[in-house]
Amino acid sequence: MTSAAIYARVSSARQKKDQTIASQTSALRIHAGQLELPEEWVFEDEGHSGATLVRPALERLRDLIATGCVDVVLCYAPDRLARKFAYQALLLEEFARRGCRVEFVKGPRGDTPEDQLLIQFQGMFAEYEKAQLMERYRRGKTYRARTGSVNVLGGAPFGYRYLRKTPEQGAGYEIVEHEAALVAELFRRYTDDGASIAELTRWLSATGTPTRTGKHRWDRSVVWGMLRNPAYMGTAVFGKTMVLHESPGLNRVARLQGRSTPRAVKSVDRPARSGSPSRSRRSSPRPPSNAQLSA
Repeated sequence: MTSAAIYARVSSARQKKDQTIASQTSALRIHAGQLELPEEWVFEDEGHSGATLVRPALERLRDLIATGCVDVVLCYAPDRLARKFAYQALLLEEFARRGCRVEFVKGPRGDTPEDQLLIQFQGMFAEYEKAQLMERYRRGKTYRARTGSVNVLGGAPFGYRYLRKTPEQGAGYEIVEHEAALVAELFRRYTDDGASIAELTRWLSATGTPTRTGKHRWDRSVVWGMLRNPAYMGTAVFGKTMVLHESPGLNRVARLQGRSTPRAVKSVDRPARSGSPSRSRRSSPRPPSNAQLSA
């Protein structure tokens, strides 16, 4: 009997919350019919973008196919497999080398040249749609930032709590008193006492106060980032960094250990525009209640 595996994917957190992946899996189970489908061969990636191949369920599926025990992979549509045409072609070729074919519920089901051409067209359209959505999303957030909305920020620096947007009011920051006291003392020690980054790091670790990620050991980079954060000057900034498609730099220890990065991208500071808030190291913390945003 023909053995089959199922792959389903949703990208956004909202789709994950609404459990839309369940509808994909249900349709694929019906499509499988009388095929041999072990329960552990149902792979689901919830909240993972199709613009990358680094997905937990996809990795497990590829490992399984590499063993040569899968005859067919059932997928709802080509864009569920990958959003980029090049990634689709890579996966289809990789599966074919192991004697496994991919069958789409919403797409070509044959192996004729016409079917393969249609799959390629669908892959290109999916890639174009992804790029279009990302650009619209970026421009929309930039516009809201220029109009003074803090909804686009999402997170809050140490000392503040981010309040989500509600039907009654927009998003905002709320001061966390015990954290704010530490921030004020941090700046006082840095500006008045001339404390170094290392000294401030040791002092924060000694207080036992956890970082935003729950760690009790503070890193120098975190303290340095706090001192440079314009939010403590009463100005929230949107678009401070940008992503470059270059290999990120590795420190000496990482290079000697032969480490590598899964993706050839890195985040760098975006050049400040004229009129944008200063990135001075010496500033006094205060709540950004009347935040001025600049894209």
